[in-house]
Amino acid sequence: MAAIAPATRRTAGAASARPAARGRTGQDGPSGPERDTRVRRTLYVVGGTLAALVFLVPLLLAFVRAGQPGDVVVAAPDDRFLDLSAVNFRAILDQPEIWRGIVNSAVVSVATALLTAVLATLAGYGFAKFGFRGRSALFGLVLVTLMVPFQAILTPLYLQMSAMGLTDSLLGLVLFYTTMNLPFCIFVMRNAFEAVPGEIEDSAHVDGAGTLRLLVSVLRPLVVPGAATAALYAFLASWTEFLGALTFLTDSALYTLPVSLVNLQQGAYGQVDFGLLAAGSVVAMVPCVVLYVALQRYYVAGLASGSVKG
Repeated sequence: MAAIAPATRRTAGAASARPAARGRTGQDGPSGPERDTRVRRTLYVVGGTLAALVFLVPLLLAFVRAGQPGDVVVAAPDDRFLDLSAVNFRAILDQPEIWRGIVNSAVVSVATALLTAVLATLAGYGFAKFGFRGRSALFGLVLVTLMVPFQAILTPLYLQMSAMGLTDSLLGLVLFYTTMNLPFCIFVMRNAFEAVPGEIEDSAHVDGAGTLRLLVSVLRPLVVPGAATAALYAFLASWTEFLGALTFLTDSALYTLPVSLVNLQQGAYGQVDFGLLAAGSVVAMVPCVVLYVALQRYYVAGLASGSVKG
């Protein structure tokens, strides 16, 4: 009995020491996995903050420059840097050409967004759900056009549109922008349709739904993020495009906002008023920012559609 008692006491002492050791480990700091998680979270926050600053600083600088007179914009930074006013914005918005350009840009951009979304939806549905000979080759040809900038084929485009009577026409500009934006939007919509499980289509066919009914009533609600992405992409590209509008439009009454801003910023002897230019860029930027923020969740979901099969 005397020999057993010390052994029992040693066993009990070791058992009581283990929880104490665990307690000391918890007091000294987090465990390895928890520490790694905190490090990754910290790096994620720091990296996201730096990336946000890369995009936000130019925007903030544009707003500051828009409130400065032209001589302050081109001068070295001094004590007048933050002496801001609304002179440039009043000068911009007092011009009837700017309001006409805003209306023309809105008409062209909205029409382009709607037409592109409809055509891209139909083409994406065909490429994703219809099995026909040469489908892969034809889709590859659509993607190849993404690698050809329209500036490289601007002269034949102008000759073709002139022969069709589509120059000096907002309709011609809408068709031009739609053609330029379709390849990427078709790619987005094809991925969106391919992400839809085939069982949903089979169930709709069993219930007697035809091809058009299946697209409109069954698949359309499931690909809304992709369609919103296509429409938003086409709208932003059309709203900010300059070279095509300058090439295909010669009537000042049809100028879009970018062309109107370029004409307005020219001062005497060709001098550029950078204050007016900055204010005009801010005016043109506002609809893009508002529309993107409003449709951001659809835009992100549309770009990610088709990346994960499920």
